Amino acid sequence: MNATLRAYIDLLRLQFFFAWVILFCSGYLLATTVYSGFSFFDLVKVALIAFFGFEAGFVLNDYVDRDFDKKDVEIGRLTKYWRAFGTRPIPLGLIAPKTALALFFILAAITTLLVATLPFPNSLYVFLIMVYCYAVEVFYQIKKRHQNYPVAQIIGRTDFAMFPVAGYLCLGSPDANALLYFVFFYPFALAHLGVNDLIDVGNDQARGMNTPATLYGLAGTTVWIASFTAIHAVMAIVFAARLGWIARAGFVVGLALLVGANYVIAKNRTPDAALAVLPLFHVTMLIYAGSIALDSIV
Repeated sequence: MNATLRAYIDLLRLQFFFAWVILFCSGYLLATTVYSGFSFFDLVKVALIAFFGFEAGFVLNDYVDRDFDKKDVEIGRLTKYWRAFGTRPIPLGLIAPKTALALFFILAAITTLLVATLPFPNSLYVFLIMVYCYAVEVFYQIKKRHQNYPVAQIIGRTDFAMFPVAGYLCLGSPDANALLYFVFFYPFALAHLGVNDLIDVGNDQARGMNTPATLYGLAGTTVWIASFTAIHAVMAIVFAARLGWIARAGFVVGLALLVGANYVIAKNRTPDAALAVLPLFHVTMLIYAGSIALDSIV
């Protein structure tokens, strides 16, 4: 395969593209149970908004951190997991920073054009969330370089939690379902972030990044992950009360996987153990989103 193509695949983390699309579309499909107006054409459009919008976020992430990523000392763990060819293309000089920035603006522009085709005020809701998420991503990347408390993580993870909410608002309005999806997914996003930081603690120490793992150590990060998983479980019960039996069954399976993942992390408290169970968090997210989507269709 062409080296340039491999570099762009790694920059965009393309092997995971379907996960973000399913998550975003689950919000849209949930909205169809409350508001009329479902169409297959709109579902495809929503999927494209998810794809281009999230990919733009990935590029922005790498662009902002391009100089710090040159300090990585471990590439066999998290980098290799997230990127099919195990490279960070910008620090390695495979993709020029200006090219990456141009790609971000192109992807963001395509997303904006797609969002503009949504009816008003839905288009405004989604556009504002998009701008917020990109702004918060930059804040997160910069703030974690100099902080004594994990402010960057607490605020920064709101962008990921807003993603399925934006899918919901492609058709729906800001209501109880939108709020509950956010408060259900936000603690999961923070627990997931803790796992990533536990895996990447060596690189973050080399970069001088202040994450839960570098601030509180491996034991403290284990508590972080377990605490937000517990909060997430409580909010899952609250959110499930508004959903059907398929979604509820999916939540049970997902929570069981998270309990198992937390057990492994708590028992070992090592980056390798966290890496071993990271797929369980991603499978759980897919089960959540898939069960909500299927429940909405049925």
